[in-house]
Amino acid sequence: MAEETTQTAGGPFFRVVKRSGISTPRAWLIRLAAVCCGLIVCALIIVAITKQNPLSVYAGIIDGAVGTNRRLWVTIRESLVLLIIAVGLTPAFKMRFWNIGAEGQVLMGGMAAAALMIYLGNTMPNWLLLMLILLASMAAGMIWGLMPAVFKACYGTNETLFTLMLNYVAIQIVNFCIVFWENPSGSNTVGIINSSTSKGWLPELFGLTYGWNVVIVMAVTLLMYIYMKHSKQGYEISVVGESQNTAKYVGINIKKVIIRTMMISGAICGLAGAIIVSGGSHTISTSTGGGRGFTAIIVAWMSKFNPLVMLLVSAFLVFMQKGAIQIASQYGLNENASDIITGILLFFLIGSEFFINYKLELRGTKRGTK
Repeated sequence: MAEETTQTAGGPFFRVVKRSGISTPRAWLIRLAAVCCGLIVCALIIVAITKQNPLSVYAGIIDGAVGTNRRLWVTIRESLVLLIIAVGLTPAFKMRFWNIGAEGQVLMGGMAAAALMIYLGNTMPNWLLLMLILLASMAAGMIWGLMPAVFKACYGTNETLFTLMLNYVAIQIVNFCIVFWENPSGSNTVGIINSSTSKGWLPELFGLTYGWNVVIVMAVTLLMYIYMKHSKQGYEISVVGESQNTAKYVGINIKKVIIRTMMISGAICGLAGAIIVSGGSHTISTSTGGGRGFTAIIVAWMSKFNPLVMLLVSAFLVFMQKGAIQIASQYGLNENASDIITGILLFFLIGSEFFINYKLELRGTKRGTK
């Protein structure tokens, strides 16, 4: 047997080859390179429009996100909300159940919180009201996640369309409630709920306005990490996601896993609604979700369904979003400029996953034996 080296004479200059594996440090290095490329492109676009030094542009981004104590805590608050929604989506996506309904689940959780604040705000101690708000919001989100799960498990319906359509149902339900909760009457808005008594508002913790937000979200994130990595149910979710045939072979009740997992997913997203309403805005509207349910999908995917990594990804996206809003205002740009900047960064971050999973091989020599 002699080894022979041949030179490829034709064909493409390079080809795409799926990687057999990549180390974690190298994967994060690729993501970091994507972020740098995205920042460069954003700088070029902003400089072309504003004629400003790119360093001053990025200084404006930093100032907009963390330049003052209030801006810092708003960035932290928004990062926490995005994080908990992404954590809520994690078990469903890990199971290959495409839950696109987080926006609706957040809305229903927020609506439950607002209802209790309005109707029970003056009838019980605040600590008891807050407990009911958290439980009711989780129950509302759970119901919104349970419906598509039951139909998927029992009738094989398409969960993507089902959960997506439930978003619009939730919007209409909130619209219906706003008619009865208008304040002032005829304004078509609810206004700040219990502004004089602060009943149903998450109180300060250790002198921090959003201290309870931090505690609740970080506790849920840590528990989800443990649940997915070290529990029997987390193992069942992984097996069902990898292969339902394998799950059946090892005796896993697939219907039960689907229903249970979506109840957990919906409950956490509903809890996010309570954190937004009770721990932040103190009002309810059709824009309470603010598109976070869709952005959280990107966070979950980019983090490879690791709840701890989601903390970094959520913080980065919100940091850039708040900073982009600042420079759009500072340089008199259209309000959509911040969305353009955020979109460019997401494009590069999502695109980096291609280079993590695949590599480009240049046309060269082929080795064979004969």
